[in-house]
Amino acid sequence: MKVDPEKDAKSWKDFKACMANITKEIPPKKHKTTTVFLGATAGMRLLEAKDSKRASEVMASLREYLSSLPFKFQNASIISGQEEGLYGWITVNYLKGKFLERNTWNKFMRPNGADTVGSMDLGGASTQIAFAVSDDLKGADYLPIRLYGYDYNVYTHSFLCYGKNEAEKRVLDLIIRNSSDLTYVENPCYLEGSNVTLSYSAIYNTKCTEKPANINLDSKFLMVGAPDSERCGRIVRSIFDFKTCSSAQCSFNGVEQPPVRGGFMAYAGFFYTARAMLLNGTSELEQFRQGIPNFCTTHWKVIRPQRGWISDRYLRTYCYAVHYVFTLLHDGYKFDAETWRNIEFQEKVDGTSVGWSLGYMLSLSNMIPSEIETTTPLTDAVFAGLIFLFTALIVIAVILFLITLVRACY
Repeated sequence: MKVDPEKDAKSWKDFKACMANITKEIPPKKHKTTTVFLGATAGMRLLEAKDSKRASEVMASLREYLSSLPFKFQNASIISGQEEGLYGWITVNYLKGKFLERNTWNKFMRPNGADTVGSMDLGGASTQIAFAVSDDLKGADYLPIRLYGYDYNVYTHSFLCYGKNEAEKRVLDLIIRNSSDLTYVENPCYLEGSNVTLSYSAIYNTKCTEKPANINLDSKFLMVGAPDSERCGRIVRSIFDFKTCSSAQCSFNGVEQPPVRGGFMAYAGFFYTARAMLLNGTSELEQFRQGIPNFCTTHWKVIRPQRGWISDRYLRTYCYAVHYVFTLLHDGYKFDAETWRNIEFQEKVDGTSVGWSLGYMLSLSNMIPSEIETTTPLTDAVFAGLIFLFTALIVIAVILFLITLVRACY
């Protein structure tokens, strides 16, 4: 949007088609009471950093359009990376029933052993991690929240420019800078037999990469697969800073992070990358590690028919992506052989897609209140006592019934 008339028209066509589908799904009698929120994430955060005027104009035009719809429009805003991470954590735990569940009498109660699940989201422009920690940890990345009457201290951090697409641009930039021919670039992260013509503007159109002086953005080049899994891994690792740390433990780039604990759900780009390796659900760290060179040394003509559900555009990126995901999780977030088993690579929970937007909607529409009347689960002693009392009453009732029956017969 706000680039040229042709792109603007296409963007509006797609956006209005989406809203038309939504309008059809909601009964007309509920239109006026249906609230609408729009949250923009890392792509708009990058645009705001690069061109704040254009970002403001895009958001203003969206607000104007959404206000014209027959719904109760509330707000359209660019959310922070920290909020995006928190909303993803809320989504995961809400769908998994970690906050509340209904008992036999349709009353809310906190599930037994209600340990929450960590959330890891890999988008195009940013990646987020969020998980509950002990109450005494404090800092810029710790958010104390209260949901359904229970307090949680959530560690959440978002890394801008470390989404799958933007991180790949940084990797491609390093490959290009080390290429002797700017029209024919050999990529160690592309499979043998894979090649594509790219425009330099597609790599240097972002704040995440800085254009070399000798590059013309309007020019194109041929990128050819010259597979070298070890070299690809080294290049991927080089976009992280694992040395700088002024805290007890850091993830990367000097960002403090407490040790990961409990279960984690890895979704969006994490799930698609694991699925490209034919891994789904949980896996072993060594299984993932050993699968990387196996994937990256497979010829394009072999892997292409094996991954029919992935388009060429994305399939050629997955050798880089498997290196990237492993480096991010193992070297960045510090998952080891034991804690890696707690990562569940999933796209959905009970048929519902996992993402930040559900948590965003639940929070802004107050569908998850800070306080709610809950029922505490019965202890084993109380439950056993009730069973004994109930059994005794049944025995007494049966005896009285038999006595009455005998007297009636005589």
